[in-house]
Amino acid sequence: MHRSSDLKFVCLCVNDFLFEGETARLVCRVFLHIRDGERPYGVPNQNGVSDLLYKSLAKPLLFKMDPEQAHHLIIGGLSGVGSVRPVPSGLRVMYGVRETPDLAVDMFGCHFPTPVGLAAGLDKNGQAVTGFSSIGFGFMEVGTVTPLAQSGNDQPRLFRLPPDEALVNRMGFNNLGAEAMAGELARLQERRIPVAVNIGKNKVTPNEEAHLDYAKCIQALYTYADLFVVNISSPNTPDLRNLQHGNELKELLAAVMEEMNRQQAKVGGAAKSVLVKIAPDVNEQELEYMVGTIAASGVSGIIATNTTISREGLSHQHAKETGGLSGKPLRERSTEIIRQVYRQTEGKLPIIGSGGIFTSEDAYEKIKAGASLVEIYTALIYEGPEVNRRIHAGLRELLRKDGYHHISEAVGADHR
Repeated sequence: MHRSSDLKFVCLCVNDFLFEGETARLVCRVFLHIRDGERPYGVPNQNGVSDLLYKSLAKPLLFKMDPEQAHHLIIGGLSGVGSVRPVPSGLRVMYGVRETPDLAVDMFGCHFPTPVGLAAGLDKNGQAVTGFSSIGFGFMEVGTVTPLAQSGNDQPRLFRLPPDEALVNRMGFNNLGAEAMAGELARLQERRIPVAVNIGKNKVTPNEEAHLDYAKCIQALYTYADLFVVNISSPNTPDLRNLQHGNELKELLAAVMEEMNRQQAKVGGAAKSVLVKIAPDVNEQELEYMVGTIAASGVSGIIATNTTISREGLSHQHAKETGGLSGKPLRERSTEIIRQVYRQTEGKLPIIGSGGIFTSEDAYEKIKAGASLVEIYTALIYEGPEVNRRIHAGLRELLRKDGYHHISEAVGADHR
């Protein structure tokens, strides 16, 4: 694209985001400078650009919108960036995180350029992989996807709790189905980070047939996923969490691993990893059984944790809404679950830590508790994409302060 056509495209995007007058012209000018790898005139540095575009412009507008409408606007915008050549490179200049040897991780048969990923739930259909991979994430989950498309639960079903820096959602696995996601991932021209496909069962599928749904997702998406995440812990699908307990978990994971082996034999290549995402709302006995069953199943790791149904300590009126709570109130409980999983498995089953991470200190707390990688979600909504750059820089400083040369040296440090 030439500069004139770039300007026309960007200004159309700006109008879509409701910017007008001098603000619209400033955003256009900032983009064009960034596209050319330049520092925008009148903006002191790239962090200043980030603050301008998100906290001063985008966030106030987005937070005036219905949360789900804002979600669709962001996904719609990011899903289109791959088709416009200068936009991904511009996003990487503005929000990207440079890979550094101390924080790059090789695990699950993948290379993670940074240890901070995007949790499932934002890109439900794999439509915005190029966009999210351009704003500093080291990996991302897409989904939760189910075999058949489903509309999810009734609206409204997504709520902000600004004083608590939290979200409540009861989306209910709304997605376009496994075949649609396969089509989206197949169209990717470039994949800069590992993509984990988070799989679940359709709402109408009874638990005794759940293994068939997970197998169908693997069949449709095996070629396109770098790894898989088995979601048995969302609180928004009736009876789904029952799959975490008793013989159901053992049988489900056996069926998942059988299908993974079948697909590997069919497609060839190295085996792809499977992780299990668990809930924070379990007692010690339930957690011990769950982790023991997961470890014995042959899967490659655990994601701890999903959202919580607890409402302890919340102040906002939306605390009364049913659904899963994410954000800062989940931080301590998810870290404690990580600590218990690491202790029970003696650090032999890798953990991805998720829940309440807003700062580098939050991430480092989970790493020292036993997480090898971490994920964010709610922090992206409240802090904007510059949060990745801040966490990355802060983690490097924390490692240096403790005398570590690589993040792997800090994993599980609290247990030594």
